[in-house]
Amino acid sequence: MRKHKKEIRDEAVIIELLKTCHTGRLGTNGGDGYPMVKPLNFAYHDGKIYFHTALEGEKIDDIKRDDRVCFEVDLPIAYVRAVRQPCEAEYLYRSVIIKGRAAIVDDREERLLALGCLMEKYQPEGGYGAVPEGKLAMTGIVRIEIEEMTGKEDLGKGAVRDEVLRALREGARLPIVVSAA
Repeated sequence: MRKHKKEIRDEAVIIELLKTCHTGRLGTNGGDGYPMVKPLNFAYHDGKIYFHTALEGEKIDDIKRDDRVCFEVDLPIAYVRAVRQPCEAEYLYRSVIIKGRAAIVDDREERLLALGCLMEKYQPEGGYGAVPEGKLAMTGIVRIEIEEMTGKEDLGKGAVRDEVLRALREGARLPIVVSAA
């Protein structure tokens, strides 16, 4: 990371981002030599990323060909409006980038665990019942074994930073809009 002062050193903050961000972006090595990025729902559990997918398609083909992947999540926190000049405008955020190896999960229990983690994340109030066997059979599950994980943040400076930290503490709806001091 070029700007080490932006690195998130608290692993708990990184894990919280992985548990609360709703959309992740999977980067694979495409068959045509171009990188491919796909947004998807995901769950973080026990040091791994899980997502569901079709049993066939570009993601699966890419993973079968080359299991090296990159995964990214970000949380937009605030937009800082410029007051005197355009250079005052900023976009404040937290993000996580993961490098790892993707594997198609065949084990029935791990597949059910992954789907359970996804349901707990996206429907925490429950009420969804058991996964029907027919749906389980036609759903692909991928696990990313994390090899490297880096968090980065820009929360602003001075009064803007104070306002951003207050919004995070109070659980404000994000992103907020603040004015440059």
